[in-house]
Amino acid sequence: MPLFKIINRTPATQILIWKVTESFDELVEKVVLKEKTQLRLNGMKSEMHQRAFLSVRMLIQEIGINDFDLHYDEFGKPYLNDHQHISITHSHNFAAIIVSEETVGIDMEMQREKIIRIADKFVNEKELKRLQSFNAEDYIKKLTVKWGAKEAIFKIRNEKGISFKDHIQVSPFEIGEKETTAILEFENLKQAFAIFFEEIENFTLVYAFEK
Repeated sequence: MPLFKIINRTPATQILIWKVTESFDELVEKVVLKEKTQLRLNGMKSEMHQRAFLSVRMLIQEIGINDFDLHYDEFGKPYLNDHQHISITHSHNFAAIIVSEETVGIDMEMQREKIIRIADKFVNEKELKRLQSFNAEDYIKKLTVKWGAKEAIFKIRNEKGISFKDHIQVSPFEIGEKETTAILEFENLKQAFAIFFEEIENFTLVYAFEK
């Protein structure tokens, strides 16, 4: 299908979301890839991963650029030729990008019970106990926001050694508020972030800005 949704967060920040319904052949016909990207695509074992990867290229074409404008640094962080910031995510049949003049990170996750089993890997004991007071549905949704927020922050900082559980703390929030804050404390760094989130079907989209 065409572009699923556009969110104009600010005049300088745009989020674009693609719902992947096309076949691999339909997508590959619509994008132009540089050789390095084509080799990366060819090396992917999952067709779903390939289709999500190609849908990201469809998204950047929506903002008037193409694969030749998109690059990755030595740590795998994407950047654009025009010096705008970009962050990329894909999960199952969704892909999304955020493009901004500000430093940004984005993540999209399916809401699943599985997250309960790994919650103690990315949420500290005090916060986990507080979250467990909510009903099962809200518990899963809140955990998914917290995971997405920490992923988005990590995509911004992208530094080896950062622990989601020990170094990134997300402030309490209600699902209906659609925003919160977070703090990253790592070595000599203390950085605050503004976090925004929303539900799209049974997925949670989260994006972060440095404050």
